Amino acid sequence: MKTVKGVSEITGVSIRTLRYYDEIGLLKPAELTDAGYRLYDNRALERLQEIMFFKELEIPLEDIKKIMDNPNYDKEQVLLAQKTVLEQKRNRLNGIIELITDVMKGVNTMSFEAFNDQEVQKILDHTLECMPKETLEEQIQKYGSIEKYREHLASGFSNEQALADVYKWYGGKEKAMEAIMLSTGNTEELKQEQNENAEIYKQFMAAKETGNENAAKEAVERLAENYKKMFCLENARNVLLDLANEYLKFPKLAEATDIQFGIGCSEYVAYAIQKYYGV
Repeated sequence: MKTVKGVSEITGVSIRTLRYYDEIGLLKPAELTDAGYRLYDNRALERLQEIMFFKELEIPLEDIKKIMDNPNYDKEQVLLAQKTVLEQKRNRLNGIIELITDVMKGVNTMSFEAFNDQEVQKILDHTLECMPKETLEEQIQKYGSIEKYREHLASGFSNEQALADVYKWYGGKEKAMEAIMLSTGNTEELKQEQNENAEIYKQFMAAKETGNENAAKEAVERLAENYKKMFCLENARNVLLDLANEYLKFPKLAEATDIQFGIGCSEYVAYAIQKYYGV
């Protein structure tokens, strides 16, 4: 048995709060000594722990008491629900922390400055230089000339939504430009990254079939790391959340992924990403 002072020391709950819980009938001591001192047994400590979990969810004390005093109260089910909600809260906070970290690094996540003509031509020159010879020849044949192909590539820079997405992923034009100029067009590296993606999606499907949430979380983390390498990103949060939204909004994209990896894969990946980032 522990005194109110002892319980306060091991739980961090103030003596005043413990006395108040007793007064409102939320947490009664197991015994009272002849001198009127409150004593708490292990069962009372377990109830206090559950109360503390509810408090983390910002549930009013009156509602906590009603829930815990309900004769149909299922401790295991409640703990599972609390765990799920707290994980979502933690993940959302992790996402906010990542965003703050980017801002502290000087990344302007609200930048929408457009590429000028000189920058576009520099990007196109680098892209064509890095493009495998066979691929470039195929595109020249498709568009009729290298000039026509350049015009086609340049037209993408007039798509405001696409540019807004790119700026969001990289945190502004300067970071996006830097990442583009770091690309090498190395087909072997690209193949390795594509193979890694395929293995990650297989892990998602295995997690889906077994209901293994930890494996799904690990798959999201692997996917984030692979996307960082593929696109020279410092933070893959935004690009993965956009990927999740596209899977849920565009059936054809989802269908293509499901055909390759299994029915329901795209939806499962989307929700796993959203859960990981607390969305």
